[in-house]
Amino acid sequence: MHETLRPKVELLSPGLLDQIIDEGLTVLERTGVFVENDEARALLAGEGAAVEAGRDRVCIPRKVVERLLTLAPAAITFYDRAGEKSYVVGGDAVHFDPGSAGVRLLDHATQTHRSPVTADLVAFVRLTEECPNLDFQSTGLVSRDIPEVLGDSYRLCIGLQYSTKPVVTGTFRVAGFAPMRDMLVAVRGGEEGLRRKPLAIFDACPSPPLKWSHLTSQSLIDCARAGIPSELISMGMTGATSPATITGTLVQHVVENLAGLAIGQAACPGAPIIFGGSPSSFDMRKGTTPMGAMETMMIDLAYAQIGKRLKLPTHAYIGLSDAKINDAQAGFETGIGAVLAALAGINVVSGAGMLDYESAISLEKLLIDDEICGQALRLVRGIAQREDPIALHLFENFDPATQFLTLPHTRKWYRLEHSFPKLTDRDNYDAWTAAGRKSIADRAHDEALRILEAVPPRFPEERLRRELLAIMKADAEANGGGRLPLDRP
Repeated sequence: MHETLRPKVELLSPGLLDQIIDEGLTVLERTGVFVENDEARALLAGEGAAVEAGRDRVCIPRKVVERLLTLAPAAITFYDRAGEKSYVVGGDAVHFDPGSAGVRLLDHATQTHRSPVTADLVAFVRLTEECPNLDFQSTGLVSRDIPEVLGDSYRLCIGLQYSTKPVVTGTFRVAGFAPMRDMLVAVRGGEEGLRRKPLAIFDACPSPPLKWSHLTSQSLIDCARAGIPSELISMGMTGATSPATITGTLVQHVVENLAGLAIGQAACPGAPIIFGGSPSSFDMRKGTTPMGAMETMMIDLAYAQIGKRLKLPTHAYIGLSDAKINDAQAGFETGIGAVLAALAGINVVSGAGMLDYESAISLEKLLIDDEICGQALRLVRGIAQREDPIALHLFENFDPATQFLTLPHTRKWYRLEHSFPKLTDRDNYDAWTAAGRKSIADRAHDEALRILEAVPPRFPEERLRRELLAIMKADAEANGGGRLPLDRP
């Protein structure tokens, strides 16, 4: 039997790949990065970095970075809420999740964007739970019916209540980390349990060009010490906040992400770190950051290749769209991105359900994108040799009356070879007309309503649910009080 070939795409030659990494290490050593967090600067100084007196600039010698790189794990195993199902993030494994964090929701009925509320976030989490090709959930919508200061912990609280999947999240305030960590510890039954079986990924975003803020540096430190994986999200924009060339932006990406890795390893050697990002090609005609642009996808694929060379797990915001509604643009940008991400073996692929430069979420698109992700995953499973010989025996005694539909071979292998998307239209024209002439967005809307009405929420045991709510309510009281819409809808 012949080995199944995993189809793959790489954009950087070995020589170019090495030069980008080399220049990144040189910039880190000579120019350095700005680190606004006092503790982070002290930690880096303790590792041998040069901290400029009276300023935030930190230059990290190449040997220091290379040593710290050897401490970071090449793969991270995540577990579901029950601690039973595992997901390995590393190598060429691909895990899709929705994007984060949309500040608007596409209303299917009006085809306009509006501010999300708690009920929308609950629906988003519940639908993500039922998407078979999305391994992870995310805190993907920002509820506008609660105090803004509580947004981080509130989204995580709902995610942990309504979904069993690991969650991609993050904090936008230093004080927000503690209640979020407490929720994760509650799920695992203790701090050591959380270290052994990670449940969440915290995004940490440098501020381009070449700066780690006080908040994001603190997030790296806090996550490292708690054993929570950090996902480094460099966000250079070509010609605006990073060099105009793709290769120049990649050099900056290396600098910013390796500085973040150094902070995490200095805080706790062996801290799990994911080499990720959300860079973009900058459209100077419109002043926008098109995430669906081919150049943006090329940057993503290239830095993922760099991350693999550095023996780190990888992440990208790819497989999403800048369209405002579920139109052809939404489909082709998302489809191209998801397929390329899978071919590149990016470990954590964020973006399902996202529109409008990562700022909006569509519940219908979430379900459509789940099917796109399923097609991409089918592609990278490759073409397997099922039997040996492959088909000689099927053509023995072949005659015009032979029907492959009736063969045992067909019954044995058909479902293993093929995928069966639910929303994708494969009817003929007459059947499609008889079914109401619905677009895929309309079918996705119907399916979302069906799931929300017919599939019960995946609540944890009542004791854990009460503990999560107690942590959330304590956080609310510490930040001005007020009643939160946390009751089950």
